[in-house]
Amino acid sequence: MWLRHDFAAGLSVFLVALPLCLGIALASGAPLYAGLLSGMIGGIIVAAISASSLAVSGPAAGLTTLVAANIIMLGNYQVFLLAVIIAGAFQILLGLLKLGAIANYFPSAVIKGMLAAIGIILIAKQIPLALGYDRPDFWTTGLLNLFSSGNITAFSHHINNASLIIFVVSLVLLGLLRQSFAKKLHFIPAPLLVAGLGILLAFPLKKTQLVNIPTDIFSSISFPEFNQLFSDMQIWKGGLIIGLLATLETLLCIEAIDKLDRHNRITPLNRELIAQGIGNMACGIMGAIPLTAVVVRGAANVDAGARTKMSAITHGVLLLLAVVLIPFVLNRIPYASLSAILLNTGYNLTQPKLYKNVFSLGWKQFLPFILTIVMILVTDLLIGVSIGLLLSVYFIIQNNFRAEYKVTRTVIHGFETELIKLNSNVTFLNKVKLKKALDEVPEHSILTIDASNCNFIDYDILEIISEFENKAKDRHITLNTIGIEKVNVTAIH
Repeated sequence: MWLRHDFAAGLSVFLVALPLCLGIALASGAPLYAGLLSGMIGGIIVAAISASSLAVSGPAAGLTTLVAANIIMLGNYQVFLLAVIIAGAFQILLGLLKLGAIANYFPSAVIKGMLAAIGIILIAKQIPLALGYDRPDFWTTGLLNLFSSGNITAFSHHINNASLIIFVVSLVLLGLLRQSFAKKLHFIPAPLLVAGLGILLAFPLKKTQLVNIPTDIFSSISFPEFNQLFSDMQIWKGGLIIGLLATLETLLCIEAIDKLDRHNRITPLNRELIAQGIGNMACGIMGAIPLTAVVVRGAANVDAGARTKMSAITHGVLLLLAVVLIPFVLNRIPYASLSAILLNTGYNLTQPKLYKNVFSLGWKQFLPFILTIVMILVTDLLIGVSIGLLLSVYFIIQNNFRAEYKVTRTVIHGFETELIKLNSNVTFLNKVKLKKALDEVPEHSILTIDASNCNFIDYDILEIISEFENKAKDRHITLNTIGIEKVNVTAIH
């Protein structure tokens, strides 16, 4: 079964992963070999520990912005590797604490906004490479400064027509391969065809415009500087944020890949977090960029007919053999080809139909989505996600205010009668508006508070109702309660 199904699938995933590993390392501002190492670790170590039959792990486009920002902030790649180790340890802790369901507590609109913003940034980062700019690490100051006068001047001095042609031809090829008439070529991954075409067209380019992987990769690896572990709190902050984002991306990917599984197998999420954590600790120790389970690789694995996790392991072994045996071929790939592949990846994260779909869900979904995007672009990933999350929580609280009790007013025999019916769960979030509703009950009226349908009433709510009972007598309000426990409020004062 391995040779017939899993070997063929592993080969297909390897052909997809090879250019993506290089491109994502480039977009992250890390050494190119770091992306390949991450792919090997994801394919061999993570797959061996994971209980997922079809998911494939490796460097992810969703982490590029965060990785690039932390490498720049820490100023040293060896120090950044410590943050990767911390991220892995954090994921292992989440798995041991059985917190694999953590992704379910992040609103879908915020997660979609985060991925869309990452797509926009990923597209923007390809502009200098597409123009032939041979200093791919120049993009260090954020999206708003990308089109500053200084950067535009730098572009104009470094535009290379050959790179631009390779970029445009690569984009056209990617577009053509999505058309129905190209189905006969579906067995050859589009990124591999683009990289191969780039190699054929690369002869006019300078060496600085081509991939540069050391021929003896294992003698060039950077290792973490463990003596710096407690030198800067940013190492720990960055590690925890990377661990959280990698966890969210992994769990969302696992959910998507499980839905594609024809055998309906369900991946144990806590074990997956432990496998990912061990993989990221290995990445940090061995000089690689962080990894996650990746939808692109997993979907390619399913499409190629994989049956077991041996396909993921096969893809990792093939990555290792490619780096050891044919680095001279990899070093002929132009940056312009990788930029086209990554621009396509970024577009898939932020394509127009996503915005249309979220907008159709209403403002309570669209506003957190669009606010998350804008705030990530003008600040950073953590602040943007936090603000989007706060807006989502605001809408949840607002809905909770409206949903958990209902006020009905009638006049019976000349007496004003009010009914406040409490619904399923009434918490402290309803405290302010319930207090206001009670204060608005007119004098010389009859008030009934009905909690017969409640599953839970917060103590704060019981306290407010008990306090109001004393006020009701002074205001000549007849108070009737159904299913409400009275509490002693005098002991509090």
